Amino acid sequence: MIGPTASGKSDLAITLAHSFNGEVISCDSRQIYRGMDIGSGKEPGKITRSKKRGCATRNAYISSGIPHYLIDTHHPNTIFSADKFVTRAHRIKKEIIQRKKLPIIAGGTLFWAQGLLEGSVGASVPPNDVLRRKLQKKSTEGLFALLTKKDPDRAESLIKRNEINNKIRIIRSLEIIAAHGKVPEPPKPDYTSLNKNNLILAITPPQEVLYDRIERRLDRRLDDGMLQEVHNLHFDMGVSWTRLENFGLEYRWCTRYLRGQITESEMHEKLRYDIKHYAKRQLTWIKRWEKQGAHIHRIQDEKEALTLAREFLTQ
Repeated sequence: MIGPTASGKSDLAITLAHSFNGEVISCDSRQIYRGMDIGSGKEPGKITRSKKRGCATRNAYISSGIPHYLIDTHHPNTIFSADKFVTRAHRIKKEIIQRKKLPIIAGGTLFWAQGLLEGSVGASVPPNDVLRRKLQKKSTEGLFALLTKKDPDRAESLIKRNEINNKIRIIRSLEIIAAHGKVPEPPKPDYTSLNKNNLILAITPPQEVLYDRIERRLDRRLDDGMLQEVHNLHFDMGVSWTRLENFGLEYRWCTRYLRGQITESEMHEKLRYDIKHYAKRQLTWIKRWEKQGAHIHRIQDEKEALTLAREFLTQ
């Protein structure tokens, strides 16, 4: 279950889980972190532990009675990369299937979802904290220029993915380059097998509906205490302002407001623009994945999702 931000992925994943005896693997690069609740859009829930589940699924975030995995598992200062997600999610998926449950992958970090379904992970390079601290001091523009010089193919790849402003991704690329000389190309996936064994649903509401949801959700998050959440992450949990900025969107602009760098009205304006632009990038990613060979079923409501899921599971 993929789709742009505010499209309703989480609610639909829970509905599918209740309907088909499923459990959810969260595919969200911010919901994995503790304390990042309002800004990441976590559904209400709590961590429970059960010996009836396997090692990889022993701890689950229970929301609306459905176990979710890879939510609230790490401190925000921990770097959790795409390759770590793919490795961990594969183990979780295997255990869910062993318990005769349906694994439902849901989230908006589409790079992670694609990596999991295609079975690809990044280069196995451990974090280089010294290099990371050095690179963090540079501007995003300077880092991308350095990446272009060291590995033009990787730079071109980030351009195609609309990720030239993704500082974390650029730094990770430079980290891999420092170890291997360049970022290796992942093997080409077998889309025939992928499409046969997986049902990929993308909830894609009309633009006017999506933008209205984004506006209303942003107002609700601010009313619910998003600024206080960012304040607590920095002052209570020790997350640096730079780290918060790197999480992007709500965390970036709330951080700048709390530091007195922008006004409240500027914060609202930047948030609305950036979140809508992020939704556009997610839709572009979905189109590109389709062109690469993935069979993606675009849906707009729960009824369509339930019908397609029922047909797929009874094949």
